[in-house]
Amino acid sequence: ELQLVESGGGSVQSGGSLLLSCEASGNTYGKYTLAWFRQAPGKKREGVATIESDGNTLYADSVKGRFTITEDTSKNIMYLKMNSLKPEDTAMYRCAAAPYGGSLFASGGFRDWGQGTQVTVAS
Repeated sequence: ELQLVESGGGSVQSGGSLLLSCEASGNTYGKYTLAWFRQAPGKKREGVATIESDGNTLYADSVKGRFTITEDTSKNIMYLKMNSLKPEDTAMYRCAAAPYGGSLFASGGFRDWGQGTQVTVAS
């Protein structure tokens, strides 16, 4: 099991940027799908991006071209670089890990979750 801790959220103006981090500890060996999900008040949880152990990435259409997911395996930290932020990106962002694979479109497949970090984008 992984323990995940997010950081880097905050408040920015529309068009601004933020860098979210997710530090993992615990049993970091093995192959995981790592992901960022977000949930705004009154809305369903949405998959934002995933990164596989081989480096392959997948993005939600709503963030493609604006967000970049990366991982520093030497530090066990995953990042989400968010550029050109929009008010509709406002949400609680949580990182998650799925041993043996997970889908951007099925949050239920992710076993380990962080507590989340709030992102607020003002228009």
